[in-house]
Amino acid sequence: MVNAGGEMVLRDLLLAFPEAQVFSLVDCLNDTDRSDIGLGSVQTSVLQRVRGVRRYYRLLLPLMPLALRSLDVSAFDLVISVSHAVAKGIRTHSQQLHLCYCLSPMRYAWDLREQYLQESGLNGTMRGQVARVLLDQLQRWDAKNSRDVDEFLTLSQYIRERIARAYGRDAEVIYPPVDTEFFTPTAGTRGDYYITASRFVPYKRIDMIAEAFSGMPERRLVIVGTGPDAAKVRAAAGPNVELVGYQSRQNLRRLLQGARAFVFAAEEDFGIAPIEAQACGIPVIAYGKGGAAETVRGLDTPKPTGVLFDAQTAAGLVDAIRVFEAADARQRFTADGCRQNAARFSRDRFRAEFRGAADAAWQRHVKKMGPGGFEPPHFGL
Repeated sequence: MVNAGGEMVLRDLLLAFPEAQVFSLVDCLNDTDRSDIGLGSVQTSVLQRVRGVRRYYRLLLPLMPLALRSLDVSAFDLVISVSHAVAKGIRTHSQQLHLCYCLSPMRYAWDLREQYLQESGLNGTMRGQVARVLLDQLQRWDAKNSRDVDEFLTLSQYIRERIARAYGRDAEVIYPPVDTEFFTPTAGTRGDYYITASRFVPYKRIDMIAEAFSGMPERRLVIVGTGPDAAKVRAAAGPNVELVGYQSRQNLRRLLQGARAFVFAAEEDFGIAPIEAQACGIPVIAYGKGGAAETVRGLDTPKPTGVLFDAQTAAGLVDAIRVFEAADARQRFTADGCRQNAARFSRDRFRAEFRGAADAAWQRHVKKMGPGGFEPPHFGL
């Protein structure tokens, strides 16, 4: 089952716009994921013909703006791009309405450039200098092509602010879909362990979470996931930290349902995992920047669903756990409260809000274009 954010958005967009034709630079989905998304035929770019593209498509980033030109969406009245990189640069004409659901401005070309260069080991190298030149070019391309988007939608206030800084444009926030019908509480007894679940990449800070719990041997942590940082995570994990690897959605739900709390240390654009945890009725201990600040209700709210901490360090997390375990805080967290908060991000809500935003944008587009016998829009994604 696909559980990546972009694919989950596509799944629900196809339910909201079942008549849409899908276009993509490359199509790397297997048959199972395609079935889970409900995806039929996909029109792909010339990059699909590159041998080994499924493994190396990220290395083709400099070619992606040019490859977009091989995608022809001119027959569609409404074009919806779902973009974290170049998709917003799809060519449209003046009669078309282009809505961009921007997952983020191109991170490595804008405010997260130094972080990406550092994590890639490129700082201070000749390859790093070449990468900076390419990223400068991508940033100019991205800024120029953002002007061709008629209206921006985005997934959080955090990214809305980033769009304003990068493009000088406003965006309507429509929170992405979370499967709150699948992730549900259980009547069973809750366990004594904390849990986190993520791909092991540097910005997720899973090694820092493991380090924090290793310094609290009386507490137990279960870590779900795998990824490039696996060795760092294992090195930071003490005997009280259990790495269980990748888990199915069913097993993840069971583990969430039995946990004391979910731990989240990333500065994330939105962050689906903390909401899945709240949908299972458990509170969240989260770094209080990025999307978590919008999706977790802290102790300063009437019905808190977690604790937000300010210092993205092991010591900061340890302090947050102690606050969480204090009796006056613990009494304020309820399974019903967590569940009610998670309901704000349901799949049904996403589809209704997105369809409503598209319909309103289409009416504005028709009014701007003047009389001309516009029919209901023909969709392309």
